[in-house]
Amino acid sequence: MAQINPTVGDLSANAKKILAYAQKAKANGSDLVVLPELAVTGYPPEDLLLKPGFISDNIDTLHRIAKRIKGITAVVGFVDRKADIYNAAAIIQNGKVVDVYHKMYLPNYGVFDERRYFQAGSEPLNFVLNGVTIGLDICEDIWYPEGPARAQALAGAELIVNINASPYNTGKALVREEMLVTRALDNDCIIAYNNTVGGQDELVFDGRGLIIDATGKVIARGRAFEEDLIIEDLDIDATVMARLHDTRRREALLKAEAQGVKEITLREAFRRKRPSLPKRSIIQPDAAEEVLKALVLGTRDYVRKNGFKHVVIGLSGGIDSSLVAAVASLALGNKNMTGVFMPSMYSSAESRFDAEKLARNLGVELLTIPINSTFESYLKMMKGPFAGTKENITEENLQARIRGNILMALSNKFGWLVLTTGNKSEMSVGYATLYGDMAGGFAVIKDLPKTLVYEVSRKVNGSAGRTIIPERVFVKAPTAELKPNQTDQDTLPPYDILDRILKAYVEEDKSLDEIAAMGFKKALARKVIRMVDKSEYKRRQAPPGIKITPRALGKDRRMPITNGYDDESSK
Repeated sequence: MAQINPTVGDLSANAKKILAYAQKAKANGSDLVVLPELAVTGYPPEDLLLKPGFISDNIDTLHRIAKRIKGITAVVGFVDRKADIYNAAAIIQNGKVVDVYHKMYLPNYGVFDERRYFQAGSEPLNFVLNGVTIGLDICEDIWYPEGPARAQALAGAELIVNINASPYNTGKALVREEMLVTRALDNDCIIAYNNTVGGQDELVFDGRGLIIDATGKVIARGRAFEEDLIIEDLDIDATVMARLHDTRRREALLKAEAQGVKEITLREAFRRKRPSLPKRSIIQPDAAEEVLKALVLGTRDYVRKNGFKHVVIGLSGGIDSSLVAAVASLALGNKNMTGVFMPSMYSSAESRFDAEKLARNLGVELLTIPINSTFESYLKMMKGPFAGTKENITEENLQARIRGNILMALSNKFGWLVLTTGNKSEMSVGYATLYGDMAGGFAVIKDLPKTLVYEVSRKVNGSAGRTIIPERVFVKAPTAELKPNQTDQDTLPPYDILDRILKAYVEEDKSLDEIAAMGFKKALARKVIRMVDKSEYKRRQAPPGIKITPRALGKDRRMPITNGYDDESSK
């Protein structure tokens, strides 16, 4: 299984990668090499699929790939076109596309929009290679107990190959593995689940391919958040033996559940001498480490695939900007990033010290650009229009917008990408300044609740084996430092409370009454909900950021900006 990192739309580069991994698999004596879902185009290609030229180019690329694959059988994901277009998998042997399978179950929820683009396939497909019957599925197909895998197995498939572009979110890997174990046990067959890897806009694909035998045992794992070639010898005889002991299979066959499966037989493949396989040992990351790996991969791929070489980050001395800087350093290297400390009259000496200490620990350049004189110029300029009014959040936001202007000026002058530092807790309730701290090109921790920011920041230090993020950053009260003695809790409830309310409302769609029944004060829950609802217009103007939680703001949660619904007043 070739767990590769394609780039959406870069057909030539994707083809080179597919061929390189196919050659590597062949050199290791493999009969079959499996590439991920839509490996030719990258996933998701979105409205590129509405361009007829793109579809033609992807098909031409597939056939160029096929001509160069000889001495090994390959399964390659691409977009097929008949009367409509299909999310498809090509079976390639001896330089030709032998047959094509069309994905039967098209996901259309969360971040998926496949029904917008594709027609669903209608025919399960088995192919026979060297006497072994293999069922071919694509991603969502395997999630349905009575889906194509069921019919394929009953029709004789000892191995089900499932190619995927399954994006990461916390907790998904365990759910996925449990489902695949169940599918292997229910069908008395081996499941080979190959997943793509890499970052694509807001999505990160974690790889972590799996091969599970007919007893439900995981016999091979792919690396997490890395490209990998997973090579395994499969014991088909053990699968046959398991079936002889399973009376359920005989009963299902009597019910003719195996009907409708197309079967093709490939040429007998040349059997090469096989080198002995080294034992694979894959260490699974813990919860905080997998989030950190997702952030690093997502940031690296967004920056590099979009042609940037350098990033710039506003460093405040707080936990959010510290984590973003640490992620950027891991993703890009300390020579490819610059930090900017922009103190005002309200910035503390501790904030300056912590920003400087972080920069030294990371080995990155730190620019210090005070904003006092610029802020005073703004106040002087606005003295007339503001006459007779009291200072309020307007003057606070002016400071944030000055900082945003500085970062964007550096971006324009040097071609640096601005990484913003807002977290999910702040973005949910609108505790962020439009055209200020929200200004930038990529929002690294946009989908991390504040409590998770602290956990992942601890993992940064733990993984490094030394202090990267200064200890005081973890213990001091979070503050925007836009007025005297300000803390976040002047405006927001404590983050451990806020994050639980936000999870209930944003991720689980619970009502006010349901949230109050969880033990939260109703007035507080109502306040948080209203802050979330009123801030949708801000989130629409925020830069893209990496999806981490099961339901991220944006692609996952699509709420109307103009929205008069209130679950209290509507009862």
